[in-house]
Amino acid sequence: MKYSPIVAARVQSKKRPTLKFWRMDQSYLRVRGKWMYLYRAIDKAGNTLDFILSERRNGLAATRFFAKALSSNGIPDKIVIDRSGVNGAGIREVSRILKRFGCPVEVQTIRSKFLSNMIEQDHRFIKRRVRHMCGFKPSKSASATLDGIKVAKMMPPDI
Repeated sequence: MKYSPIVAARVQSKKRPTLKFWRMDQSYLRVRGKWMYLYRAIDKAGNTLDFILSERRNGLAATRFFAKALSSNGIPDKIVIDRSGVNGAGIREVSRILKRFGCPVEVQTIRSKFLSNMIEQDHRFIKRRVRHMCGFKPSKSASATLDGIKVAKMMPPDI
């Protein structure tokens, strides 16, 4: 819990550029006996871009996630989301903010149930590791553990 966020921040600053085609989805995790939402994004190659843990599934949480992902990974050309209206609202809000700052790039949103299968399958990697823990106690330890899982998955196989 102590070193995982430090290592994750260092790896995030040194990671290679991401592809411009993202897939985004949310999943559920049990933290302190309550279900929380895990927003995640991967690129076309399956590399984890970013994640955020939120108590609510609303437009504010989706906007916060997209702002965090865009600040650390750049602006994508296309984002694939499921048919959730919350994710669409988050992308529209971030696009509105980008236009206010004069960014001419328009992010294309693709709503598809089947194109997001890659990220749906990628959730299994996290659920497999978390299932044996029977949930997390504080949300801070959940974020730190998820940082560690993300870093382990981002590392090249030759290390």
